[in-house]
Amino acid sequence: MSESGSSRGARAGDYKTFRQTSRDRLLHEMLQSPKVKESESAWKVLIMDKFTVKIMSYSCRMADITDAGISLVEDLFKRRQPMASMDAIYFIQPSKENIIMFLSDMSGRCPLYKKAYVYFSSPIPKELVSYIKNDSSVIPRIGALSEMNLEYCAIDSQGFITDHEMTLGDLYGESAQNAPNYSSCLNMMAIRIATAFASMQELPYVRYRAAKSSSNAASEASSRDLIPTKLAAEVWNFISKYKTTIPDFPQKETCDLLIVDRSIDLIAPVIHEWTYDAMCHDLLNMDGNKYTYEVPRKSGSMTVKEVLLEDHDPIWLELRHAHIADASERLHDKMMSFRLNNKAAQLQQTAKDGGELSTRDLKKIAQALPQYNDQMEKLSLHVEIAGRINTLISDLKLRDLGKLEQDIIFGDAGAKELINFLRTNQNLSQENKLRLLMIYACVYPEKIEGDAGIKLMQLAKLSTEDMSTVSNLKYLGGLDTKKASGVNFSLKFDTQKRNHAARKEREDEEEAWQLSRFYPMLEELVEKLNKGELQKKEYPYMNEPALMKHAAEYTSASAQKSPDHAPHSIRSRRTPTWAKQRVSDDGNSSDSVLRHASSDCKRMGQRIFVFMIGGATRSELRSAHKLTAKIRREVIIGSSSLEDPPLFIKKLKLLSSKQASETAKQIPASNFYF
Repeated sequence: MSESGSSRGARAGDYKTFRQTSRDRLLHEMLQSPKVKESESAWKVLIMDKFTVKIMSYSCRMADITDAGISLVEDLFKRRQPMASMDAIYFIQPSKENIIMFLSDMSGRCPLYKKAYVYFSSPIPKELVSYIKNDSSVIPRIGALSEMNLEYCAIDSQGFITDHEMTLGDLYGESAQNAPNYSSCLNMMAIRIATAFASMQELPYVRYRAAKSSSNAASEASSRDLIPTKLAAEVWNFISKYKTTIPDFPQKETCDLLIVDRSIDLIAPVIHEWTYDAMCHDLLNMDGNKYTYEVPRKSGSMTVKEVLLEDHDPIWLELRHAHIADASERLHDKMMSFRLNNKAAQLQQTAKDGGELSTRDLKKIAQALPQYNDQMEKLSLHVEIAGRINTLISDLKLRDLGKLEQDIIFGDAGAKELINFLRTNQNLSQENKLRLLMIYACVYPEKIEGDAGIKLMQLAKLSTEDMSTVSNLKYLGGLDTKKASGVNFSLKFDTQKRNHAARKEREDEEEAWQLSRFYPMLEELVEKLNKGELQKKEYPYMNEPALMKHAAEYTSASAQKSPDHAPHSIRSRRTPTWAKQRVSDDGNSSDSVLRHASSDCKRMGQRIFVFMIGGATRSELRSAHKLTAKIRREVIIGSSSLEDPPLFIKKLKLLSSKQASETAKQIPASNFYF
């Protein structure tokens, strides 16, 4: 039944990114598959459930779907008008509820559609196949019944999510182990991760973060610690089956998969990131990728406009990973370059200055005006966004806050600096003070306990609920005070600051912009994996390569003989210059950027997949792009969800609730748009 990858073999030489592969499969293996092309109906209806709509909207635009012969997109669970002369394509999850709805559409004397082409997003259980076969009136009306094995949302050219927004509550909450969603969440997440490898036709070496809990640890804590292990086992189980169920699926390993959870880095979800993309989603209250703003009308009144900040916008694509200061400078340069080099802009400026325009000049303006208006509108949009962000940075005093955050992380600041900052910045927002204390708690967990924590809470004027949020970090593997010195709260704070730092600063990369020191821990893990330096004891294999066993044992033994006793810093200096793309003179990102990236990919090594349980951050997604250029291997980041600091904090607050999973459902889900 499965057709995953069946039509990609002919295009094997044409290297495509993760999202391009997903898009092509949806268009060519489903909407325009050979079986669908046999249909007598020129136009078709596309029917999807709530989740497959998200899958489609992340990979394809509405224009792509229309070009593929789809005249109408319908919701499986909404009442629909019969269209007996048209064929329908069903892209649905293989659930009993969906099968029942499909059969009700196509059974009996008067089906809704002439013929149905059914594509399941993941493997369908045998009992549900039998359920379909038992309806004799439906069988002749089925034109295709296939497993697409594509059940994830491609949120980026190098990123995907399984859309498990409630993972923290379902798996890490106070009573999560006994919650009904615990097993189903792990199982569904594993299925969706596996379909990503079915789409890419990749068989991975599966590695995971090993449990750190001792054998006598509390059962609930131990259970949380084992989540990466459990997920890795389920993922490998599903992927292994593809070797026999999917035609031409690799029989030998072709890539690496590393499964980790948020315990490896609890700072990344709450720190103030200074890239354009991260600041947009952190500060501007965006609805998913939708940005809302006001523009003046000719009458003088204001009208509200909405725009999607996505890959089809070349300016967004170019600037999203740039430091906000760099993005602002480049936008200014683009605007100046546009006004100087665009002919329509030059002629309009001549008219404004009182110069006379010939008929030929007016004709040139008229011809260039549509393109001029489009380019000017895009540039003006991003200038306005960058302006809003810079205003908020000033109003919220984020520069001073950001410097202290990074100084604490690197071991350059401790309790003394924190207390002085809180005393002199009483008007700092509650959320920003909470984020600062969460970072401090991750670096100095012993100084948040007992009286010390109470004094800090009183100084910051945080509520008991806010401090509970800080203590909830323990559910994610944070606040480990076993190795702490247990020093009481005192004014002698800075003597041990640098000893708390967990990693040295790397001097091989210069700091190009202020506050660009931070980088996520995921970056170092991927670099170690690429070099073969990831310790097997800490990150074991599900399917260890036989030829690597001896080498891994040797590496482990060598590491034990020469431990690194030097003080470490949690982050290292980074430069954002890798994010700068080629730009054409008109101020837009050149198409050659994408063509160059595609040609570069052809010379890359095996892919590296990293899956983050509990939500990935935009800094981690950015790192995937940076590392791809650095190590010459395409790095793909997967996660249960994509987290921005305000939403992550809301979810963290709920972990100590007895009904964390149910309460979390009150958090509004992101909207999706074609």
